[in-house]
Amino acid sequence: MRRIRQLPWATYTILLIQVIVFGWEILQGGSENISALVAAGAKVNGLVAQGQWWRLITPIFVHIGWQHILINSLTLYFMGQQLEFLYGPLKFIGLYLLSGIGGNLMSFAFGSSASLSAGASTSLFGLFGLYVTLGLIFRKNEVIRQWAQQFLLLIILNLGTDIFMGGIDIWGHIGGALTGCLLGFVISVPQMQNSLSRLGRIISIVILLVLAVVLYQIGVARA
Repeated sequence: MRRIRQLPWATYTILLIQVIVFGWEILQGGSENISALVAAGAKVNGLVAQGQWWRLITPIFVHIGWQHILINSLTLYFMGQQLEFLYGPLKFIGLYLLSGIGGNLMSFAFGSSASLSAGASTSLFGLFGLYVTLGLIFRKNEVIRQWAQQFLLLIILNLGTDIFMGGIDIWGHIGGALTGCLLGFVISVPQMQNSLSRLGRIISIVILLVLAVVLYQIGVARA
């Protein structure tokens, strides 16, 4: 029983949902079929502006093509287990979903109203950003500080690549990374002493809430 509890069930559950949704897309006409993607819950800014707010959440589990789901699933498999061990399953799920929503809100605010986007990368960039914040909070921990440096470099390299590649939702990646960084100041790591103050948490929460409202309003105004 103890062994089962130690399994990263939250990470496995998210992976399973992704696979089920992807299979459903295939049955509906293919994972690159626009109608199937829209039906699966991909983000279309015009539809979000019309009141389909759930499209800020569902795209996290929708993927476009085999390469897309494979890369994102492998990234989640390795990163998710580590962060789930640090935070626990429930906090990890919260971090993952909120990062994805933050990325999709940024994409909604500044992306094309006619564009369609989907994928776990908004959440994954949030996890990258979370590692960066952990490096600031646990700056005396050499291992965590090295993780933070590596993931900061990964964010920079990926965003640099996004600029020169077509079909990449760079705003979603930026929003996800920013949300993950801020969430790192809000949600503490259990059983680890950190330098995070109550004031720092309150400020980060306020920034997140204000950012969410402002981005949503910008998206609605631009649609």
